[in-house]
Amino acid sequence: MRTSNQANQMRTGRGFIAALDQSGGSTPKALRLYGISEEAYDCEAAMFDLIHAMRARIAQSPSFTGDKVLGAILFEMTMDREIAGRPSAQFLWEERGVVPFLKVDQGLAGTADGVKLMKPMPGLDALLQRATSAGIFGTKMRSVIDAANRTGIEAVVAQQFEVGQQILGHGLVPIIEPEITISIPDKAKAEDLLRAAILAQLEMLPADQEVMLKLTLPETPNLYEALVNHPRVLRVVALSGGYSRDAANARLAQNRGVIASFSRALTEGLSAQQTDAEFDAVLAKAINDIYNASVAG
Repeated sequence: MRTSNQANQMRTGRGFIAALDQSGGSTPKALRLYGISEEAYDCEAAMFDLIHAMRARIAQSPSFTGDKVLGAILFEMTMDREIAGRPSAQFLWEERGVVPFLKVDQGLAGTADGVKLMKPMPGLDALLQRATSAGIFGTKMRSVIDAANRTGIEAVVAQQFEVGQQILGHGLVPIIEPEITISIPDKAKAEDLLRAAILAQLEMLPADQEVMLKLTLPETPNLYEALVNHPRVLRVVALSGGYSRDAANARLAQNRGVIASFSRALTEGLSAQQTDAEFDAVLAKAINDIYNASVAG
């Protein structure tokens, strides 16, 4: 359940959100980049043990604190496990000062009208109840936009806000993430359509409700400034979306009021084979670089 201290940290804190929420589909790639091949595990349970060990190692690193890492997005299985002998969300907030979020979507449906909507989430209310009990502040859910198709983009945003209302009903803050694929030829047009669709949905939110937005870094600097300044938006964060850390940081620094919520770009260069000192040094540099880009605007 959100607290006033957590809300204030997310609203005004200087720093960024770490995305530690790789799910079953993206975990093998995340482990490969971390230096662990598929040959190292023979079942899904072993795979999730390894990715949890990676996340726990990150969370316990000396540089992973609320001074620069405002929040962290967790996978459901991470929420259900422990870090350093304490429930993960409790460890993050009470030991590190990092606000815990939970990834709640169940993956993507097939492509229609140039977008991929979220799959149905029939168990969402039960998951949100568990999240509240575990001390989660907010949630994250992802859709994908692959074309500047007005019908598709409006459908993505409408679905995100509809589920967002369900999440708000549990006292949690939804991070709405309609990701635009960075390689599409009409990315700039898609961004214009997305901004308009989000603004329309925000105007329908009650005055006492707030959401967060997680958006692909735009082609035009400060394109999302109206969203950053909107009274119903707690914070706008950016995903790295396949850009390298340096490229993502350069784009991020051009967007006033937008902070990072990076996953792969945060863990770039980390390896299971590194000593703790080497691991901590690489992570500290990543955190410093992403923090500096997040506060540059």
